[in-house]
This record gives sequence, C-alpha cells and structure tokens, in this order.
Amino acid sequence: MDSTKWLTVGLARVRFNQMVESSAYDLDLIFHALSDPTRRAILKTLTRHERPITSLAKPFEISLAAVSKHVQVLERARLVHRTRRGSYSYLSLNGKAMGTAGHWIEHYRAIWEERLENLAQLLEKKE
Repeated sequence: MDSTKWLTVGLARVRFNQMVESSAYDLDLIFHALSDPTRRAILKTLTRHERPITSLAKPFEISLAAVSKHVQVLERARLVHRTRRGSYSYLSLNGKAMGTAGHWIEHYRAIWEERLENLAQLLEKKE
C-alpha cells in the first residue's frame, strides 16, 4: 500500500488526507473522459434527455463499436448511467460526477484568483 494514502496506527488504519484520497481516482477518470471531443459531444447530447446508445453514433463518422468504447470510458468515470429496457440500452447524464470535477476546479480557481488579486495589489503599491 502506498505510504501517502494511509497512516497506520497500531492495528487501525486512519485516512491521512481525505480530500485527496476520496477524489483523486474519480477525478483522474473524469478528466480522462472529458479529454476527448467525441466523449464531450456525447455528454452534451445527453444533457437534453436520455438516449439509446445506438442513436449516439449517428452524428459522428465512427462505428457503433467505437461509440461503445467511448461510452465505456464515460461509464468508468461514472459520468453516465446505463439503463436497459428490452434489448436497448439507454444512457443518461450523471450530474454528480460532473459536480465532483466542478468542485475541484472551483477550489483551485478561488485560490488562484486570490493570489492574482494579491499580486495586483502588490504591483499597484510599487507604482
């Protein structure tokens, strides 16, 4: 086990850095899934309503097998939910997973905005 993940005290395991450990794996999968323009386009299509997987291939010049591989990446990142009805699989967007990435971005955006504001004030004082 990686020494940065757990602090071992006696027989008990204690989580050392809960924010990093609880979200790092999910964030890696989410950002990997979002890095591809086809997967982002699939997610955009799903913002309106759930869709059968077969209909997701129509706007793209790729095979249904290729779309299926993109869907698997989105499922691993938990950005979509799959529901089976009869012989069809339907996908819907999972806003909670997207929210995880949004919270992470917002956390660091706030830090950098504060730093840039401090830098601007420092530069104004020097003038």
